[in-house]
Amino acid sequence: MNSARGVLSGVILVAALAGCVTVGDQKHLRPVPPKLVASMQAKGMSVADPILIRVFKKEAELEVWKRNASGQYGLLKTYPVCRWSGQLGPKMEEGDRQTPEGFYTVRAGQMNPNSAFYLSFDLGFPNELDRALGRTGSALMIHGACSSSGCFAMTDDGAGELFALAREAMRGGQEGFQVQSFPFRMTPENLAEHRASPHIAFWRNLKEGSDHFEATRRPPKVASCGRRYVFNASPNDPSARFYAGAACPTYTVEAGAAMMVTAKRERDEARINDIVASGRAAVSYTYLDGSMHPSFREILLRSGPTRLQAMTSGPVEVGRPEAALAEPKVTPAGPDERAEGVAR
Repeated sequence: MNSARGVLSGVILVAALAGCVTVGDQKHLRPVPPKLVASMQAKGMSVADPILIRVFKKEAELEVWKRNASGQYGLLKTYPVCRWSGQLGPKMEEGDRQTPEGFYTVRAGQMNPNSAFYLSFDLGFPNELDRALGRTGSALMIHGACSSSGCFAMTDDGAGELFALAREAMRGGQEGFQVQSFPFRMTPENLAEHRASPHIAFWRNLKEGSDHFEATRRPPKVASCGRRYVFNASPNDPSARFYAGAACPTYTVEAGAAMMVTAKRERDEARINDIVASGRAAVSYTYLDGSMHPSFREILLRSGPTRLQAMTSGPVEVGRPEAALAEPKVTPAGPDERAEGVAR
């Protein structure tokens, strides 16, 4: 507990000493809003309990989950994402405007109380698996200001609440919180629809982690080997280790998690096969440059960028509003597949 609190306090103190935080600028210290605290209390949570974040590009939504009195995590609040950039799919290289997909950990040193985009925290891209796959990039954030070059951008109010929730969880002893970033909600319908994508193998691997969380309501223990993620796994040989770029050692998945995840996976696979067998075509989504939540699209359409910019950070302009308003191009994606074998 003390180490996490000390590191976070140190980050804020260094910024202040460097002259980065102006007198009276205490946005990074603003308390969690009373209404959100009341919601926590109603759900058996406290401001000091650990958090977990899940983000979904296609739906442009960010969820904050929080550990409750049962020891499991419950959904605290869903935030609309004001802007994400690029396409569905993982970030590959610096400058490609892709928002990352994968499993990341945010620690105190990644919290930025002096962000030019109101407040921010770095996702920690590239992680070990990203590096093993040759993916490059830097400064991939969740921040305020409705502009993105590979980040998830929120309104200032949203970014402020997220920063406060993370700060209080770290003060409560959480050394780092998990961020799960997905191309879309990992439903059978979405997996069936995107089954012809060149990223489908990677997305199925992400779904394994999603299944572990949804089945157990606890953050999965994340490792990587064989150029993929593994979840809640321990090597059978105590001296063996997981290395992202090396073959996986023989390992065992935590028994309780394995049973629940297997049951969920079997239900989902059966549903995917039923969808494909019904004749629903696989499609591909192509964005002009990312998108935003429908609520922000409505503001853009009704009032233009000025109104939306008033909800975000000062001089930072709304990023590529014409691209945000453009509907993704949805086209058939390869030959239709039969149900047999598709869900594997």
